[in-house]
This record gives sequence, C-alpha cells and structure tokens, in this order.
Amino acid sequence: MTLDKILVVGKETQIHQLAHKHTKQLFAADDTNNIWGMIDSVEPHLILLDKNIHHNEICSFLEGTSKKHVEIPVVIIGGEDSHEHAEKLIKLGAYDFIKGKNDHNRLGKVIDRIIHAKDDNNPDKQVFFSEDCPSSVSIVGRSRSIYKSLKMIRLVASSSCNPVLIVGETGTGKELAARALHILRHGSDSTFVAINCAALTANLLESELFGHVKGSFTSADRDKTGLLELAGSGSVFLDEISEMPLELQAKLLRFLQEKTFRKVGGIKDISCNATIITSSNRNLFNEVENGKFRKDLYYRLTICPITLAPLRSSERKDDIPLLAAYFIKNSDICPEKEGKIKGLTKLAVEALQKHHWPGNVRELRNVIERAIMLETTDKIGMSNLIIHPEQLAEDILDDSAKPMKNFSLELAEKELIAKALKEAGWQKTRAAGLLGITRATLYAKVKQYNIQQETAKPVLVS
Repeated sequence: MTLDKILVVGKETQIHQLAHKHTKQLFAADDTNNIWGMIDSVEPHLILLDKNIHHNEICSFLEGTSKKHVEIPVVIIGGEDSHEHAEKLIKLGAYDFIKGKNDHNRLGKVIDRIIHAKDDNNPDKQVFFSEDCPSSVSIVGRSRSIYKSLKMIRLVASSSCNPVLIVGETGTGKELAARALHILRHGSDSTFVAINCAALTANLLESELFGHVKGSFTSADRDKTGLLELAGSGSVFLDEISEMPLELQAKLLRFLQEKTFRKVGGIKDISCNATIITSSNRNLFNEVENGKFRKDLYYRLTICPITLAPLRSSERKDDIPLLAAYFIKNSDICPEKEGKIKGLTKLAVEALQKHHWPGNVRELRNVIERAIMLETTDKIGMSNLIIHPEQLAEDILDDSAKPMKNFSLELAEKELIAKALKEAGWQKTRAAGLLGITRATLYAKVKQYNIQQETAKPVLVS
C-alpha cells in the first residue's frame, strides 16, 4: 500500500529514495524550520524525519504537533546508534521509530498500519454525520446549528405533534429534515409522499392532495386516489406551503382540524392519520400580515416549528468544508474521476467559508461538482473553484479567443509558478507546497524567471 503524500524532513538522499517507493507525491523540507508552512499547504499523510535532524529539534517539533493538535503520523528514521532515543520520541507522540538501515523495509508495514487505522477510525458516519442523524438520511453536518436542528427533529418526532412546520431558506435541506422526522416517527418502511405546492395550479394541487371521483370535472375520466389517502399512516410533505392558494388553504385547515376529507366531487368522508409535514422558505407571519396566508392556518401549523439555519450562519460555517468533502466523495458527475480527487486546498476551503451562499447547500453542491469537472489534479484549487457560473462562460470565451502562439515549456513553468504564488498570497513556503517543490527550488525559479509581485499602480491626485 502507498500514501498519496509523504513529507520528508532532512537532506538524506537514501531516506528520500525510501519514501519515494511508498507514495504518489513526495515533498521535502530541509529542516524543521520549514515544516509548518509545508504542513499547511501540502497536508501530507505522513511526515518522515531523517537521522540528521538533531534530537532536540525532533522533540520540539513533536511537542508542537501535540499543542497544535496536528494528527499527521510522524515516523522517525534514526541511525544505527539511536536506539536510546526511540522510547522518548514515541512517548512524545511519534507514530513509530525505524532503527537504522537494516530496519528500513519496515516502513511499508508502518504505512499499512496507518492506512488501516485511518479506515477504522473514520467511517463516513462519524466524519460527515452527527450521532443524532438517522442512518438512512444524509443530513451532513456536525455544527452546533445542525445539532440543535436534529435535536428538535427528534423531540417533535417522539411527540404526537401534527401538523409540523419546517422553516428555512431555499437549499437548506427542508425535505431531508422532513424525511428524518418521518423515519424517526414511522420507520423507514412506511409511506412518505411529497408534493411541491408551488409547482401546480390550484385545481391540480387539490386533486393531487385529496383525489377526485370520475366525472367531477372535464378530464376526470376515472377515480383518483389522493396523496392523503395514499400516505395511510405514514407522512405527507407539503413543500413550500406558502405558495398554496388561499381557497385551498381553507380546505387544508378543515382537514387538519377534522382529520377527514372528501375527494373532489365526492360525498364520502375519508379518514387520514398521516403526519402532515409542511415547509416554507418565506416568513409565514409576514405573509399573514400581507394577506397572502391565512392567519388561522398559520397558528394551526406553528405548534413547534423546526428551523434550519442558512449556510452563511456563524453556527454553520464549520459545516462548509464537511459538506464539500462529502460532495467530492459521493459525486458521480465525472465517473472517470471517482476516488481521484481527494479534497480541496487550504485556500479553496477559506474561499468557500467566506462566500455568502444565497443558494445554501444546493449552491455549494453545484460549485463542487463544477470544480470536479474542471479539476485535473487530486485537489480542487482556487483556479477551478468557480463560485459564480457566469464567470465560467466568460473564461471559456476568453480562452477560445486567445491564439496559442507560444508552446514554450519555460513560459508554461513561469506562468504556473506565478499562479501558485498568487494563489498562496505570495507566501513562498505555501506556494512551494502547492507546486510540490522545495522552497529552495522555488526561490531559484523565481530568480531565474524574474517573477515579481504586482504592486498597485500609483493614483494621480490633482
């Protein structure tokens, strides 16, 4: 087995050659002074420290990893006479200690152990989902906001509260919350039917909900079973209840009070014990004030509303990287890239967390899937993180309009280095990590190509 990225600290050529056999990407730092920047930019899966690093420096570094909660395994490759240091370094947090050249072949076994431990300790359920999330519903998030929402869902599900109102902006996951409530109350084998109140005319919506009898209107050529009857003792989810016409709201209110209804054109009362779950992306109280929603229906629905916070909420910021990682792992938009893209760069994650996300989780998913289509490496970077889709069309037009006159490898390398420096905010250690080269190599290339940071143009003040 191999790890995707190994960072070797030290100048020992033999250690570099050894590490190269066990990784797809090898990164190097000359000493522990350069290591922290490399950790941030490269995010290696293993750090190897060679025998030429002074013992006190290794101890100081291990103490630093403990204080900063760095969870990357650190393996020390010592010399033949370094056995007495091994026990102390293991106590300080080193994952393992390889004792000299004769022990080098054990590195492969150490890496196997790291991979298996990672698989055992990080199943998707633990990584992406809160412990309160029903196993058959994918409500990704472990933030305080998600915890509070799931706690409320469980509270309402364990009661006999009916109807239930779920409130949240478009794209916050109201239908997932409805399914979670349904499963907790009725089980995953019971019937769950959903209808979008904004998608149908008043007549069609009434027919879908209550059903109709043959001949009740021109195109009613046979009896139709409505969703309320079809749901039985399961759940009916009325999405965007605020868009339901006022005349139909009156009929829905009567049903909620009586627990019986009649089909369109029918004379027989039909009982319904289903849980009625409604949702709205609008403020229903404001809709009542504006005369667009019935006051009596509003008070009937708001027994114990469940609120889903928007993605831009301070309490949900921590869910953004988690959601992005989940979408990368589970996307099927490019089957040929499945499993090849491992995550996002640090700068890309920071950009995602700074965005306002008016479209919430749905918008984030679109951004990640767009990036997967464009990305050619194993990590999504800033260049392919196109948050505004209109920007993509502009970039394509710009690229197609540019004639390819210069195929120089030197020019391509210069442009790539300049791009990495710009993405890293001109932090050279970080840029070196993005490029997969040492900081010394980067300095040499910057000097060779005379790459300079752009300065703001002076403004003439009259």
